[in-house]
Amino acid sequence: MLHPQARSLLDLMEARGLPATHTLSPADARQAYRERRHFTQPEAPAVHEVRDLQAEGPHGPIPLRLYRPAGGGAGVLPVLVYFHGGGWTIGDLDTHDTLCRELANGAGCVVVAVDYRMGPEHRFPAAIDDALAATRWIGREADALGVDASRLAVGGDSAGGNLAAVVAIAARDAGDPPIVFQLLIYPATDMRRQHASHARNGQGYLLTHESLTYYHDHYIDDPRHDLDWRASPLLAEDFAGLPPALVITAGHDPLVDEGADYARRLSDAGNRVSYVCFERQIHGFITMGGVLDEAHTAVGLCAIELRRALAASDGSALQF
Repeated sequence: MLHPQARSLLDLMEARGLPATHTLSPADARQAYRERRHFTQPEAPAVHEVRDLQAEGPHGPIPLRLYRPAGGGAGVLPVLVYFHGGGWTIGDLDTHDTLCRELANGAGCVVVAVDYRMGPEHRFPAAIDDALAATRWIGREADALGVDASRLAVGGDSAGGNLAAVVAIAARDAGDPPIVFQLLIYPATDMRRQHASHARNGQGYLLTHESLTYYHDHYIDDPRHDLDWRASPLLAEDFAGLPPALVITAGHDPLVDEGADYARRLSDAGNRVSYVCFERQIHGFITMGGVLDEAHTAVGLCAIELRRALAASDGSALQF
């Protein structure tokens, strides 16, 4: 059953004749996404500090935005490195500003948002390269940033969830940086797009089959990359020894089945995982607290799990 508020939102978008993302150029799609947030997102909460930074990356400087939570002006705090969603094509620091503020305040941690390079200007694996470089830079610069590198989490929604999952695997393999938690919000985990939910939810629920193809083709320029675990983390060979995770999905989302499969693979490998599906919601709902009440529930859940996971340097505070 689709949530009545989600149904009303979809009906309103149709009544207003808003163009589908896949019909727009990347530049126009980015602008539309930035403008749409003013209607669907709640008011941005105040935090103690917002600071724009740059990390050193293999393709040039990577813009970052640091959020220090309200009441967190002094002392060293744990940190969440956050990667925004948008199909590796749209989205930026501004589209996810409110969510990052909410997570910082709710979890009592510093949040550092990463403005990674996107397609079609920068194809796979540029986003991965930036995500890894930014995470490692934050770990190296922890003292200057006032964060605790031993309590570092990664997270993201949709394409950002994909990047967070890949960073967690790459960091485990490299032994750097130590990551204690991963927050994966309706993550894209399989570029092959063959799960049953792609057909079941591929029309009528905002993120369509055509839009998924649009995003994929702006990011991936060689079909062989679909089989690379850095693009499709579900295809990684080894899931053992990964950080504890919270995986959130939406029931009316083409990505729901691959998100559930990813949580299952993590669990089967012996990792601590909580999996929660908001059965009545659509893709992208967590940033839509201005029109969807369940967005606040989801943000609150993320904040609670982050706070628990980051309470101890070894992640042992996370209990399931």
